[in-house]
Amino acid sequence: MKKYDYLIVGAGLFGSVFACEAAKKGRTCLVIDKRTHIGGNVYTENIEGINVHKYGAHIFHTNDKKIWNYVHQFAEFNRYTNSPIANYNGELYNLPFNMNTFHQLWGVNTPAEAKEIIEKQKAQSGITNPCNLEEQAIMLVGKDIYEKLVKGYTEKQWGQKATELPSFIIKRLPVRFIYDNNYFNDRYQGIPEGGYTGMIEKMLKDADVELGIDYFARKDELDARAYKVLFTGMIDEYFGYKFGELEYRSLEFDTSVLDVDNYQGNAVVNYTEYEVPYTRIIEHKHFENSAANEGCNKTVITKEYPKKWSKSDEPYYPVNNDRNTEIYMKYKELADKENNVIFGGRLAEYKYYDMHNVIASALDCAERELG
Repeated sequence: MKKYDYLIVGAGLFGSVFACEAAKKGRTCLVIDKRTHIGGNVYTENIEGINVHKYGAHIFHTNDKKIWNYVHQFAEFNRYTNSPIANYNGELYNLPFNMNTFHQLWGVNTPAEAKEIIEKQKAQSGITNPCNLEEQAIMLVGKDIYEKLVKGYTEKQWGQKATELPSFIIKRLPVRFIYDNNYFNDRYQGIPEGGYTGMIEKMLKDADVELGIDYFARKDELDARAYKVLFTGMIDEYFGYKFGELEYRSLEFDTSVLDVDNYQGNAVVNYTEYEVPYTRIIEHKHFENSAANEGCNKTVITKEYPKKWSKSDEPYYPVNNDRNTEIYMKYKELADKENNVIFGGRLAEYKYYDMHNVIASALDCAERELG
């Protein structure tokens, strides 16, 4: 049986970038994944001619020209600009919070008018030292925006009351006193034409890939097939939950094909009241340039439901509170002592990563490892 230089556990972005860089250095890689497809959470599937983001909306954005140029080796990117809409009890508001939002809420036309209302609401709150997410949000955007556009959405997303969540979660909440609906401040933004799967395929073109493989069910056998392992799964699972389980939030997706050409007029609509059980509806065709969908009289929508994670669920993002950080650091201490195992990516590092961060981290890892 062929002996590989690296066994890469996980065919997501981190593992795929590392496999690509290893191949450039003449190293051999076996990439495995428990799912039956490559790409991890950025996987896109063509349904009715529409590239569907199977695990939620993924919009690539970065200020790093090096990373932007890197991904262009593998795909052409369109000019998609993320401009989500918030729906609160049938009232529609632009996101991120900007002058359009303030005009829709209060009828104001100038930044001075908007700032006056927000400052008045902040003063009325009596908050001086925010101790939780609710207080932090009110200090950023005032009570009206918090109650209509932040509170319900956030409590659904995290499965906890806003008063029980740490303030740091929302400190980067974008607030702009200009008429600008572009959610990201990053210079570069877009989505690969044809979806992310084709981009990952090109990254993995020189690696051997085996799918539907449970690493832990065959760990000894798989480890023996390579001189070194790159592990991108859950770090607590790798060490048999020795110090306890880390917490994650999970998601459920309800995807439907509809016999209409345009369901909601926007790629992403957030539902911010708590009583609606899903956080957003994604209409996938709006991620593409209009020409790509010309003549398509169907559409595909996905409702996204947050849920508490259990071992039978996919872990989508970590719950980075003090308890989990303390547990993670114990696992990291063990990981640092593993001579022939590299830990990388969102789950192995127990860290929320945007896509450009994952790629940058994988490139750094490859440079350290491969020289």
